[in-house]
Amino acid sequence: MSAPTASPMTTDPSSPDHLVQLLTPHGERVQHPDYSFDGDTAAIASLYRDLVLARRIDTEAFALQRHGELGLWPPALGQEAAQIGSARAMRSQDFAFPTYRDHGVAYARGVDPAQLLGVFRGTELGGWDPAEHGVALPQIIIGAQTLHATGYAMGLILEGSVGTGDPERDAATIAYFGDGATSQGDVNEALGWAAVYHAPVVFLCENNHFAISVPLARQTTIAIARRADGFGLPGVRVDGNDVLAVHAVTQAALQRARDGEGPTLIEAVTYRMGAHTTSDDPNRYRDGAEVEAWKAKDPLDRVRALLVSEGYGEDFFAELDAEAERVGTRLREQCAQLAQPDLADLFDHVHADTTDENREQQAAYVAWRDSFEGSPA
Repeated sequence: MSAPTASPMTTDPSSPDHLVQLLTPHGERVQHPDYSFDGDTAAIASLYRDLVLARRIDTEAFALQRHGELGLWPPALGQEAAQIGSARAMRSQDFAFPTYRDHGVAYARGVDPAQLLGVFRGTELGGWDPAEHGVALPQIIIGAQTLHATGYAMGLILEGSVGTGDPERDAATIAYFGDGATSQGDVNEALGWAAVYHAPVVFLCENNHFAISVPLARQTTIAIARRADGFGLPGVRVDGNDVLAVHAVTQAALQRARDGEGPTLIEAVTYRMGAHTTSDDPNRYRDGAEVEAWKAKDPLDRVRALLVSEGYGEDFFAELDAEAERVGTRLREQCAQLAQPDLADLFDHVHADTTDENREQQAAYVAWRDSFEGSPA
């Protein structure tokens, strides 16, 4: 039996598998009938800075894992444009629900990069205050965050934060997930609920072509964005390596949600250049030629080519490289300084209001721990 074939990528607006693109892999600006990037060249340079720093944070964390400083790391190499473009389209009152791979989203929402490391070093259960940054903690359970985003969005309707016409009040949520998650029941339930309740949520699928080792062609025979039709909501397919197109498409979908027009499913077609996690060997299930083909579509290279054509010189890029090096150095230093947790504190977070039984268990653990020489005070 032959393998099914996933829908091809096409920029032909008349095709049902149309791919929105505003910046080609060669760094050339192109027009689209429905979407446009409304920023100037300085805004593009700012996005490029985000892309470079997000990549450095990711590659530095990968190196830390390889040096034994982290137990695990899920690389985001190649997916920076999908994350930065969409996150920068959000307003301060919007709320993001990311996966464990969305390091660029956390960075764009103001999370200190060092706070990404604690979970993977085993020193903490979270990392940051979601309310402070408007971004939830990374979700490990595949697809669960789509239900969380939908529930939060339904709450926005109840509290009158949708469709008022006030740009400082109207809000939306955005749920990130991979192509593999679209096979999960949670995602399909979330799409159904969001459509029926007209929830102000954007579903952004980072289609990186692999659900761990399962290729996209073994997951679906149609474009993921076309699945939106079955739930009664619009679906948009965008070049996920084009930060300008991702920004424009997400900006429009978020505004539609804030205006009370309901949810949108965005399929950002990108590619996972590295392994699923640092415990994975992608060479066992994919061809090196495919990886090389996608390297030619690198999201950073195309923006750099555009900036060079707009007159940005080596000084700009050298200064940015130096900034990225400083970020990497600081991340290494902060990783080494992450304090080991007192396991007794775990008992304080089991219940909102602790129980007598829980306190007894905590006391028993502390007594056992303190029975060892050199134990914490």
